[in-house]
Amino acid sequence: MEKARSSTGVLHTKSPLRRTWFNRIFAVTYLIPICALMYHHCHNIITSTDQLTKRDAIIFLVADSILAFMWTTRQAFRISPIRRQVFPENLTADESEYPALDVFVCTADPFREPPIGVVNTVLSLMAYDYPKEKLSVYVSDDGGSQLTLFALREAAEFAKHWLPYCKKENILDRSPEAYFTSQTNFGFPETGPAATKHDQIKVMYERMKLRINEVVERGSIHGYVTDEEVRGTFAVWHNTPGFTPKNHPTIIQIIMESATEKDESGNRMPNLVYVSREKKKTTPHNYKAGALNVLLRVSATMTNAPLVLTQDCDMFSNDPKTPLRALCYFMDPGMDPNLALVQFPQIFHGINKDDIYNAELKEMLVNNNLGMDGLLGPPYIGSGGFFRRQALFGTPVSHIPPQPSEISPHHVVNKSMQSAEILALAHHVGGCNFEVQTEWGSEMGFRYGSLVEDFNTGYRMQCQGWRSVLCNPIRPAFLGSSPITLHDMLNQCKRWSMGLLDITFSRYNPLFFGVRFMNPLQAFCFGHYAIWPIWSIPLIIYSFLPQLALINSSHAIFPKVTDPWLFFLYVFLFLGSYVQHLLEYVTFGSPAKRWWNSQRVWMMRALSSFPFALIEYILECWGVSSFGFNVTSKVLDSEQSKRNAECMFEFGVPSPLFVPINMAAMINLWAFLHGIKQVIKRNESFEDIFVQMFLAGFGVLNCWPIYEAMLLRRDKGRMPLKITLLSTFLAWLVYLISSSAF
Repeated sequence: MEKARSSTGVLHTKSPLRRTWFNRIFAVTYLIPICALMYHHCHNIITSTDQLTKRDAIIFLVADSILAFMWTTRQAFRISPIRRQVFPENLTADESEYPALDVFVCTADPFREPPIGVVNTVLSLMAYDYPKEKLSVYVSDDGGSQLTLFALREAAEFAKHWLPYCKKENILDRSPEAYFTSQTNFGFPETGPAATKHDQIKVMYERMKLRINEVVERGSIHGYVTDEEVRGTFAVWHNTPGFTPKNHPTIIQIIMESATEKDESGNRMPNLVYVSREKKKTTPHNYKAGALNVLLRVSATMTNAPLVLTQDCDMFSNDPKTPLRALCYFMDPGMDPNLALVQFPQIFHGINKDDIYNAELKEMLVNNNLGMDGLLGPPYIGSGGFFRRQALFGTPVSHIPPQPSEISPHHVVNKSMQSAEILALAHHVGGCNFEVQTEWGSEMGFRYGSLVEDFNTGYRMQCQGWRSVLCNPIRPAFLGSSPITLHDMLNQCKRWSMGLLDITFSRYNPLFFGVRFMNPLQAFCFGHYAIWPIWSIPLIIYSFLPQLALINSSHAIFPKVTDPWLFFLYVFLFLGSYVQHLLEYVTFGSPAKRWWNSQRVWMMRALSSFPFALIEYILECWGVSSFGFNVTSKVLDSEQSKRNAECMFEFGVPSPLFVPINMAAMINLWAFLHGIKQVIKRNESFEDIFVQMFLAGFGVLNCWPIYEAMLLRRDKGRMPLKITLLSTFLAWLVYLISSSAF
């Protein structure tokens, strides 16, 4: 185990996971039957005289080759996983030595991302156990909404009471909503000064929450702002002709400046700045990456902190010591000087006990990141990432000097952020034409060219020579909300997949470009994600072809049970993959039922999100359609929340994303029942069609929630009738076409 020391003691340790050698041995063992299966398919193609057998062998060679390739790239995560531990108590006690920290919070739509949620995130970040004069929070409002600015002004007043209260009582849940609803709050004293203050703070919060929710419901702040000076900060919305979220000037409001604002105890407050970048319909805005780059430049003119934290508006702080944990790496003299990013995993609250949508994403956000941490470091995942500002301006050996020089990471700000000169420069760098003919988004700042700007940025930075580490403390650093409907989950995955396809078909493909600039295993890790949508090809083949062959009473596609070598080859490949995946889930503390739901959701994504992403991406390349970026709704419906808590799948909306899943469910059920009928009538030998029966039965088991939603449920979350009818028609059409092919 390696240790990193400072002048005051050990700052962090790292050690390999115990299962590392098992992973390596199993990978070599599993590779042998994969090669045997490839040989079997090739042998059938070459030697078979039956055209159906030859055709099936070609199809399954394609499917199994893709599965084998994805399995190979996946092993890169398992070769060298490590676990780290930090010791913030060993940091220097002199807070004047801590670097300043700029926090970026991004929101885009006050109706899909409620401002009260943004406020809770902002308050939890402002309440960090960090020198307040060194802490600045910048909120990017890509919706250009006065509702969001109103909410932040309300939050600023509440913060003057909330921050000293958090410090005095040393509470951990510094999101007010989380604190007042958490179990830890139930044991608070019912009498005495502490209880009185607690009740006062709660009343203040409820009043603030009510005012914010009321203006959002009304869609207007009229009548809620009486102070003339404060009212003037909203003038731009009324004085700008044709103001819309997609067409408006730069808006920057200094809500709080640390140098002048104090809390009720007389202590300095953090800086709080509202930013809505200039938007024009004729100018590309580059989605979240564009918003982050504007924050990077605006913050440089005002505070220019050497460390930057990016945060989604729904991911509130769950640990006030998180910045100190990040400092255990940045302030460690023994750490790699090329360290650019300390990434905390995304952890979600409100997930039902069985995690039916695999919202936990434990394999991707924790397990895989531990594996990448043992190589060159995890990817940037869009939220919970502490950056070294300098790393966003070139390579470790070649700094790119931005223009003007006031936004360089080396520039020292020595003026008030409210000065006319600073505000004028901030508005200038927030303009939509500022980046024209510059390297912003390509070699500097957060990278453009993909909907998954986080993945793209982290990957490109590692190609430049920067490194990252994963910090995964026992208490989650951040907690966020996750989709509670199947449509939102599938749509979110489709959006990710389209962004990954942007990278796959660009000159920066990890398997061709990345492998030249980084550890090949690390390139394989990035490549595994980049070609994620390709999972759809083998999954569609295995979900339909064997079942249609069974329905049409065709020849057996797979080896018979009486053919031990080939039969057990398939058994080993299936069980080996699934059992290893199950063990990984269990060893990370997740119950087996969550593992089962994760593999079910994986199949749903492969049948729905991935192929839709492929089709939509191809259409966009041809200029046929462009659906743009859709923000995942953070608004919770009470009935949906209740069904989610009861682990019921939420369909409800007539989404085309459900159609291929329904078709697979119908055809697998039909095939399974037809197979049973054939065995009972002795038209087919059970040994001959066992594997096809097993696949159909496995599909039926995974699709059980689909059958319930189509046939049994009567609540609003059931499968819409029009989707059921459309799926039935298309499934019947597929059967008719297949009947002529077998």
